[in-house]
Amino acid sequence: MSTPLPPTISVVVPTYNERANVELIVAGVRASLEAERWELIFVDDDSPDGTGEEIDRLAALDGRVRRLRRIGRRGLASACIEGALASTAAHVAVMDGDAQHDPELLKAMLATAREGPCDVVIASRGDSAGREAFRGPLRRWLTRGGNALARRLVGAQARDPLSGYFVVRREVFDRRARALYGEGFKILLDLLSARAEPLRIREVPTELRPRAAGESKIGPRVGLDAALLMIYRLAGRVVSPRFALFCAVGLSGVGVHLLVLQAAFGALDQRFLPAQALATWVAMTSNYFLNNLITFADRRLRGLALWRGLLTFYLACTAGAVISVAVGDLLFTARLPLWAAGAGGALAAAIWNFSLNAAVTWRAR
Repeated sequence: MSTPLPPTISVVVPTYNERANVELIVAGVRASLEAERWELIFVDDDSPDGTGEEIDRLAALDGRVRRLRRIGRRGLASACIEGALASTAAHVAVMDGDAQHDPELLKAMLATAREGPCDVVIASRGDSAGREAFRGPLRRWLTRGGNALARRLVGAQARDPLSGYFVVRREVFDRRARALYGEGFKILLDLLSARAEPLRIREVPTELRPRAAGESKIGPRVGLDAALLMIYRLAGRVVSPRFALFCAVGLSGVGVHLLVLQAAFGALDQRFLPAQALATWVAMTSNYFLNNLITFADRRLRGLALWRGLLTFYLACTAGAVISVAVGDLLFTARLPLWAAGAGGALAAAIWNFSLNAAVTWRAR
């Protein structure tokens, strides 16, 4: 009895609500890699539109297709990481689930990777973005500007470090896996910037195809995630970008607090205590919904869970206020300057609020 040989290439495709595109991708990969031993790994974030069921239907017809189902987790980069780590092939390809990446290019990319010496082959949009009219001028401009900044981060190793379509040697991916940021959408930029030593990169030109079905996931969050990744790397991976966002939202809450306090103080016959209480409640509520929308977008709460989360957020932040006062008083008693004691208390409260809310309010489910 002969033992089947392992695949030589694994194609990882992250999906969320891409049911109509799955069959197109399977057919394209099959046609492109017909001479190879391949597998196609869809990493699906528990899509409610039936994407998972469509993948399973196609997997029953072709054993080279399989699904990794993630429950309670979201994010393109983290999905790609889990898919790549599930591979045993010599090479791993990553492509989007919107069918805008041409699977026919996989054959040329794999051939280029084998020519060596080469660690990563990127399907580079290069100057083609200017010809992709369906993307719109703003999106094309953002791509060019983002790539210019990203090239500075990775030492100009690649023309298109923001590409979502590439082939990497699996041993290279494995070596860098623990240093990956793993958040957001730009897994290639994450991979290239994960360590100081440069990778041997080759690029093949490509153009995105118009989306055939489904809705685009591209939005302001994509640009924000790329910017946070760059800041994270440039800052030496000292501060979590999620924590930085949480603090930025907290600073916006200070502005909300002061505006409401001013308005309420006049409306309530210049009584400070009720005006302060109202301002605190409004600012806390504003912080919660902004954090749910931005900081924890990949764990966003909806429906009944949104209101349960609001309650736990109130409780955590109330405890945080107590901690802020206690730590500030302790530092002031230790003869630290007033500003240092106040800042120390605020930092202690921020760390407490972030840690508890990440673990309880927006815990990964």
